[in-house]
Amino acid sequence: MSVRLGSLFVVIGLFLVLTVLAVMDVGYFGILLPHFRSLGAGQVLADLVIMASLSCFWMVADARQRGTKAWPFVLMTLVAGSFGPLLYLVLRELRSGARPSA
Repeated sequence: MSVRLGSLFVVIGLFLVLTVLAVMDVGYFGILLPHFRSLGAGQVLADLVIMASLSCFWMVADARQRGTKAWPFVLMTLVAGSFGPLLYLVLRELRSGARPSA
């Protein structure tokens, strides 16, 4: 396993624990509600939406170039945020590691 792949698994694992604890504490929509209570929190939400959108555009372009499909990861990004791009990076790393070196 490469260092990149191992690092991705660590980040996904820690983020998954944080996400599960947050959802157990406040529920799925409870995670979003504080972002509508102040301009500062709204700015953070807008920033996250911009980054998620840019991630989706990048995944689609990268997947086309690599001859794979990005739609499951785009859908996951819309529903579960950063898990979409993180898992896309895992798939990308696994597929690039499977290629024989020239």
